[in-house]
Amino acid sequence: MSDWLSRWSELFAWPWWLLALPLPWLARWLLPPAREASAALKVPFGARLDAVAGHGGRSLRGGGARGWMWLAWALLCVAAARPQQLGEAVQPPQVGRDLMLALDLSGSMSEPDMSLNDRPVDRLTAAKAVLADFLERRSGDRVGLIVFGRRAYALAPLTLDRATVRDQLRDSVVGLAGQETAIGDAIGLAVKRLREQPAEQRVLILLTDGVNTAGALDPRKAAELARDDRVRIHTIAFGGDGSLSLFGFKIAVPGGDALDESTLRHIARTTGGRFFRARDTGELVGIYAEIDRLEPIRRPGQAVRPRIERYAWPLGGALALALLGFLWPRRRPA
Repeated sequence: MSDWLSRWSELFAWPWWLLALPLPWLARWLLPPAREASAALKVPFGARLDAVAGHGGRSLRGGGARGWMWLAWALLCVAAARPQQLGEAVQPPQVGRDLMLALDLSGSMSEPDMSLNDRPVDRLTAAKAVLADFLERRSGDRVGLIVFGRRAYALAPLTLDRATVRDQLRDSVVGLAGQETAIGDAIGLAVKRLREQPAEQRVLILLTDGVNTAGALDPRKAAELARDDRVRIHTIAFGGDGSLSLFGFKIAVPGGDALDESTLRHIARTTGGRFFRARDTGELVGIYAEIDRLEPIRRPGQAVRPRIERYAWPLGGALALALLGFLWPRRRPA
């Protein structure tokens, strides 16, 4: 029974209208016949009018006319049920991009020089909060997560499941990948992961608060590899201004702002991306809002078969039969 119903639902959008097919027969069978009314006005040519009316009535009650009317009603019911036909499978474009996030987990990310909701936090906590909000708006994007320290690791492959990426991001801690900073290896791993994807436009967002101190791949060489594979890299230099707050006063700390901005600028420029500098959480939020406006790509989505409406054919047939049945008695000789 369920298979039968599913087949009918595929052929008709509103199949319950087909239940109206026997209504004229039921009305003729159940309702009493109409009584003849006596003439209210006598005219001299009344007999002739009765003859013409009787002749026309016999034509309408003929078997051929009744057949047309029944067929017209059936076509009206079929049209009301909205017959449909499945068209050829198509793949509508889906808006999105292949987006890889690379997050620095080196020891310096534990510096408590950031503020989140008016309370002091370390750099990693602030970055994770902003990244989680950024992921909320990535509907339609395939997002992956790479963390790097002494080495680079892919915690989440490119996926539409943003909840999994957020979970991996939340569980990341300072020192998970080592205490040093391997920026070049992180770029190389991201390029390898993005290279396997069919998308024509690939994006890497790299956030770090230090300089390249580990890894086998030089960051500038890694940028050239990314450029050749059409991976656009946006680099974010994240960290304080090299000072500590003590009793409301800022005290400069030698080496406290050890950021290789020159290399990060070169990476962004080489790959067609942009370089950003964030000294606090507010600036980081603004940076991700800017990246959020990147032009998306279009790739084939899930294949679907559109439904083509065919109700016009039975509706046109019903109207043609009704018109023919109306004109038929006039074609009969007097």
